[in-house]
Amino acid sequence: MINQMILLAAEAVETSKEGGLFDFDATLPLIALQFLILVVLMNILFYKPLTRVLDDRAEYIRQNLNQAQENSKKSEELAQQFEEQIKQARRESQEMIAQAQAEAQEQAAKNLAQAQQEVQAEREKATAEIEAQKKEALQSLESQVDTLSSQILEKLVGKELAKR
Repeated sequence: MINQMILLAAEAVETSKEGGLFDFDATLPLIALQFLILVVLMNILFYKPLTRVLDDRAEYIRQNLNQAQENSKKSEELAQQFEEQIKQARRESQEMIAQAQAEAQEQAAKNLAQAQQEVQAEREKATAEIEAQKKEALQSLESQVDTLSSQILEKLVGKELAKR
């Protein structure tokens, strides 16, 4: 039985030399060299261009973000300027409206004063005309009263006594 075990162990040693799990002959350095060449080729042909493209894209994105931030700041500044211009235009228009209203009120007051003066002048003129007509009527009436009183006197007393 011990002999059989020794034979089995010897057989196992012989089979492991022929194609075992790890063969340490000339193929291992050749595989390692192939692997290193593959790594260098992959680095040159794939990883460097890929990293360059990724870096370029990251830089492009960074530039676009910076430009977008600058554009955003500019647009905010322009919006603020436009708001200020709108506020100023509103103030100016309100001032113009207030000034126009004041001028209209002033013109209306002038027109009213002028109309009142014209009415007063016409009233005074009418009063003067009435007074003149009144005086004229009184003078006419006095002359008529004088003639009537002389006629009445003549009729009552006679023409000869009335003339004296």
